[in-house]
Amino acid sequence: MKKLLLFLTFLTAMTTTAWAQCPSENKAFYPGEKLDYQLFFNWQFIWIKAGTATLEIKSTTYKGQNAYCANLITRGSKYTDKFFMMRDTLTSYITPNLVPLYYRKGALEGKHYYIDEATYTYPGGKTHVSQHFVKHDGKVKTNEWDGTDCAFDMLSMMLRARSFDPSAYRDGQHITFCMADGCKIREATLIFRGRKNFKMDSTGITYRCLVFSFIEYNSGKEREIVTFYITDDLNHMPVRLDMFLRFGTAKAFLSSHSTLRNPQTSIVK
Repeated sequence: MKKLLLFLTFLTAMTTTAWAQCPSENKAFYPGEKLDYQLFFNWQFIWIKAGTATLEIKSTTYKGQNAYCANLITRGSKYTDKFFMMRDTLTSYITPNLVPLYYRKGALEGKHYYIDEATYTYPGGKTHVSQHFVKHDGKVKTNEWDGTDCAFDMLSMMLRARSFDPSAYRDGQHITFCMADGCKIREATLIFRGRKNFKMDSTGITYRCLVFSFIEYNSGKEREIVTFYITDDLNHMPVRLDMFLRFGTAKAFLSSHSTLRNPQTSIVK
């Protein structure tokens, strides 16, 4: 499931110049943050519990430099396994200032397992993405991409989006970026849908949320992939995700959290 996430190393002068367009200050999370979710799937007009997801962020190193590692793990329940097996692990390495370094998705969806990888480098002030995709039948695809814009995967973009300053956002505002997915670099868009209050059934807590939709384009046609609700405070913590899958609709609701960086000022009293 590619639908679910979050967001200075000492560098040489050359590397700093190469990354000048990509760094962004992280204001939203600390290493050690852990977010747990309950997943639900719409089955013939009935919502059933479909599994769990966990997003965890840790401090680490990547090729000798300081980095954050974010892991998003989704697991279907024994009940839903009878109809559709789901075992996904997404891993993203980023610098402390939110520059993507490496992404890997290993996904068992239905009867098919595939691996999607992207490695990011920044030679000469540009972005280079090296992609490696292993299909369910073992066939391998590769792709090399160079551009002047920054590129992201689903997980690193979710982490970066958490540090956006939404104070000047207007309803319907588009935020476009290049996304690495399925051995391709494609145009993707976040659309700001406005602010809404959302009450968690599990805890009874109501959050003031910012609402975004994640859009992909295929042959010029717009397709909504996921709509996510993040708290309207400095944590920008995802509390709800509505996912539009090829085989139906799923939802994820925050069930617990730990090690938040900022006060939860978005809780509606």
